Amino acid sequence: MKAGINRTSIKACRIIKALFACLLLCVLSKVSQAQTRGKLEIIKDPRIDSLIAHRTTAGKLNVGGGSGNAGGAISAYGYRVQFYSGSNRKDAFNAQNRFQQMHPDMRTYISYKEPNFKVKGGDFRSRLEATKLIQELKGIFSPLFVISEKINLPKLELNTNPQ
Repeated sequence: MKAGINRTSIKACRIIKALFACLLLCVLSKVSQAQTRGKLEIIKDPRIDSLIAHRTTAGKLNVGGGSGNAGGAISAYGYRVQFYSGSNRKDAFNAQNRFQQMHPDMRTYISYKEPNFKVKGGDFRSRLEATKLIQELKGIFSPLFVISEKINLPKLELNTNPQ
């Protein structure tokens, strides 16, 4: 007899657990529905819209080479090739001059963080472009590294005469 009572009580516990689980799911679904109803009110300073419009206008002027930051260039993240790192200032400027003689159209950048000077060249949008430059500079400069940093994007040439 005791085995029959235990089986019945086990079945009753399972049924109660199932009912409790169903009740819990129903309550949670109603709570989640209640959270998705309603209105959202956005309160913002009207000067934000004017700042966005100003930034958009300034960006359009810079693409064509208008006024703005230095040289009308726009900055973004890209890659440069570091071809010198050392503590001697004269060697850093000599390396920069050698690089500029090889690539007169490419910008170079010297930075100093005590105790080292670092000289980098180029403003590349992709790592592949920077790697091509490294292949050209092998044997002339050592060591060579591709550095990811903020670059100056080249000016876009606007085609006024479509063909």
